[in-house]
Amino acid sequence: MSQTEQFEITVTEDVAGLRLDQALARLLPQFSRSRLKEWVLNGNVTVDGVTRKPRDRVVGGELLRVRAETPPAETVEPEPISLQVLYEDESIIVIDKPPGLVVHPGAGNPRGTLQNALLHHRPELAEVPRAGIVHRLDKDTSGVMVVAAGVTDHTDLVRQLEQRSVQREYRAVCDGVLTAGGTVDAPIGRHPGDRLRMAVRQGGRPAVTHYRVVERFRAHTDLRATLETGRTHQIRVHMAHLGYPLVGDRTYGGRLRIPKGAGEELRQTLRGFRRQALHAVRLKLIHPQSGEEVEFTSPLRVDHESLLANLRRDAEAMRDG
Repeated sequence: MSQTEQFEITVTEDVAGLRLDQALARLLPQFSRSRLKEWVLNGNVTVDGVTRKPRDRVVGGELLRVRAETPPAETVEPEPISLQVLYEDESIIVIDKPPGLVVHPGAGNPRGTLQNALLHHRPELAEVPRAGIVHRLDKDTSGVMVVAAGVTDHTDLVRQLEQRSVQREYRAVCDGVLTAGGTVDAPIGRHPGDRLRMAVRQGGRPAVTHYRVVERFRAHTDLRATLETGRTHQIRVHMAHLGYPLVGDRTYGGRLRIPKGAGEELRQTLRGFRRQALHAVRLKLIHPQSGEEVEFTSPLRVDHESLLANLRRDAEAMRDG
């Protein structure tokens, strides 16, 4: 059952002139802007007794009544799962996530997740929404993630993500040879025929991916990608939409592509690469407590490095032969 709190707040001069959802975010910083907007749209917020739209402006002096409905706390059990912690203090925990680790419990993965591991690593995270997890990486995507260690830190990091001020950089290997980098600005929504997949579709949520070429091979490209938004499977969907799906992506990649004339070593490497070749290599954000910009990096995994090395050897062999 949902938990409900009632708030009565007078609009102060420092938020006068802002949109209602923006003013609420300043006046109730313990809640995310997306949740506050949802309450406005659901009629849980009144301005001088009248429901309003999120974009309506406040002028100052109005009485806001907010019925804050929050979902019940999830019951997730701590589990002694090893974590590679890159950095940790009283506000944030930075994790280097291995491939194969699911972030949240869900259908088919009730245990053995990052959330279970975090609750064992720091039990007080049980008081923080989703044990402090503010963004996710797909099960088979590896790399750097940040976790909030407290409720106010969680709110701050969620707001940074919503304002697109968190910088997230990835390395990926795709099928096909790209001639240059670029930007994909294409909305992403649930696939109309397969609820487990996402797709570029009209009416989807805005999604923007920037990518540039790091190295070209005979039939593949090593990429560096950065996100403006954080939609589910965003890089995987956008690159497949361009016609350059990620190596090993069984959901969006289609059939295995092996370059003509490839040696047995490369053939085995491509056949054996059973996850999408995607790694979160860098994360930059504002520390919730110090206000300083901090940056964390994660080296490529062994399988990713081996894939690149084999593609490079194949290209050199063809060039020399």
